[in-house]
Amino acid sequence: MSTRGTSRANGSLPQTKICQFKLVLLGDMAVGKSSLVLRFVKGQFDEFQETTIGAAFLAQSVCLDDTTVKFEIWDTAGQERYHSLAPMYYRGAQAAIVVFDITKPETFERAKAWVKELQRQASPNIVIALAGNKADLADKRLVDYEEAQTYAEDTGLLFMETSAKTAMNVNELFLAIASKGLGERAAAAGQSQHCHCSRRKQG
Repeated sequence: MSTRGTSRANGSLPQTKICQFKLVLLGDMAVGKSSLVLRFVKGQFDEFQETTIGAAFLAQSVCLDDTTVKFEIWDTAGQERYHSLAPMYYRGAQAAIVVFDITKPETFERAKAWVKELQRQASPNIVIALAGNKADLADKRLVDYEEAQTYAEDTGLLFMETSAKTAMNVNELFLAIASKGLGERAAAAGQSQHCHCSRRKQG
């Protein structure tokens, strides 16, 4: 006889909820998008990361309480000639990380343009995170932390400074996105046509 559903009797197997999140990384070239993804997915850092052509796909999961969030990550190219392809990747995405280099103010301005585009054209409930990358180069900083934080607060973004090189705040950023994304999903449960959540028993 099989048991199913909500049994909590001693000896029953706990259930884990699984949610898939499509996540896209956007930002100028050489700000470290691919390095952030490589650090998160494989725990690696390559000083001489090759330039992304078009977009690269990777996947990784994080666990929050009784939920496993499976990130389907699209790492997009930063070159201007690939800009027109970006909507293909952020369309239907549950989350986006917009990355800038704290040593290059022009990449922060470019990040603001990406945020505007996402807020205008992406899914209404998309979780947008702003990542000030290359925090290990703080002695060469040209974008003030307070300036970026104030912008993020005014625009409703998650914000962290990160370093793919030292792993600073990389996992924390993805966990924060997962947590906020699950909250958005719960709030919009009646309209969650993009929510691919299921339950499985662990054993």
